[in-house]
Amino acid sequence: MHILFLTDNFYPEVNAPANRTFEHCREWVKEGHEVTVITCVPNFPKGEVFPGYRNRLWQEEELSGIRVIRVWTYITANKGTILRALDYFSFMFSSLFASAFVKRPDLVIGTSPQFFTAVSAYLVGLFRSIPFVFELRDLWPESIKAVGVMRAGSLSYSALTRLELYLYRKAKLIVSVTNAFRANLIDRSIDGDKIKVITNGVDLARFQPVARDLALAQEHGLADKFVVGYIGTHGMAHALETVLDAAAIMSRTDLADRVRFLFLGNGARKDALREKARALGLQNVVFVDSVGRDQVGRYWSLLDASIIHLRDDETFRTVIPSKLFESLAMGVPILHGVPGESADIVEGNEVGLTFDSEHPQGLVDNIVKLVEDEALYNELRGNCLVAAKQYDRRELATKMLRHLESLVGAA
Repeated sequence: MHILFLTDNFYPEVNAPANRTFEHCREWVKEGHEVTVITCVPNFPKGEVFPGYRNRLWQEEELSGIRVIRVWTYITANKGTILRALDYFSFMFSSLFASAFVKRPDLVIGTSPQFFTAVSAYLVGLFRSIPFVFELRDLWPESIKAVGVMRAGSLSYSALTRLELYLYRKAKLIVSVTNAFRANLIDRSIDGDKIKVITNGVDLARFQPVARDLALAQEHGLADKFVVGYIGTHGMAHALETVLDAAAIMSRTDLADRVRFLFLGNGARKDALREKARALGLQNVVFVDSVGRDQVGRYWSLLDASIIHLRDDETFRTVIPSKLFESLAMGVPILHGVPGESADIVEGNEVGLTFDSEHPQGLVDNIVKLVEDEALYNELRGNCLVAAKQYDRRELATKMLRHLESLVGAA
């Protein structure tokens, strides 16, 4: 089977879509299938082309047996609605054009979160008479509305909603990353039989407990500290101002000298977060820019607890942040501020403590519990390692592959 996969994030980028797509495609190649990925040059999240790449019309490479075609796009930092729209549209057209020169695939997959990639995949499927698969990683345009970029009822919101539903109806298979997304689509009259849930997961060969990197801890002033960290995109949806407010509260407690907050990553709100930390005079916060894929594990080793947080909005109750699974595999207890399906995973597996979104005191209270109750901390840590086995990326990739094989076999 020849699988054509369209995605605007891919290795060596290290965000959740890039990791999932690369790791799934790598496993499919191992099973003997041919995989072609059309993507852009790596530039996320700063909007800066990675060393060794150029933003050209067409360039090819092979990664772990995957044929990767990189096309030109309008590259911009993850800031500004209009500029990001230009980025999305340019990839839609470039990927559609490049697909015409790929020898006949058996199916085409388009992955969100921005679903103009799915538009391109739908058109490829239409023009080449092959099944179109929609991998649903985010509910657009609902998530755009949730961060205040778009108003419900506006012309643009209504148009995107119609396009969204059209794509769901036209897809031969929808692969959703959460059960909540599946339920949402069924409630909107999308055929539930064609919606399969393949959650995000983690590469257990890459993420596993390791001793704290003492040199790195010393470099960032984290030696002998209880480190709570946020690793990932610093975007509007994440409301990381809450974590800074928690750091301010913590600085006034008896644990002020014991606890440190680590922020690793980049995004639209990173500069504003740095400025807020300066304005608050916070001495217990460390900011680090995004690091390469091979360095992420070193920073996970510094964490005693990981923070997962999103804005207080009903939309985000349907989301399962992928960093949850990495935290499980690293044996790092979770401080979880996202109600809904992901909170059910945390509570059901007893792998962390939950708190209300945008509630800094709740976060502080949970940090204090972990610091002061060693038995609780060790129990949560052990439960993380047990729960991680449920989300082995290799097994999830194989599960998705079986759905793809059935689709091609029925076509």
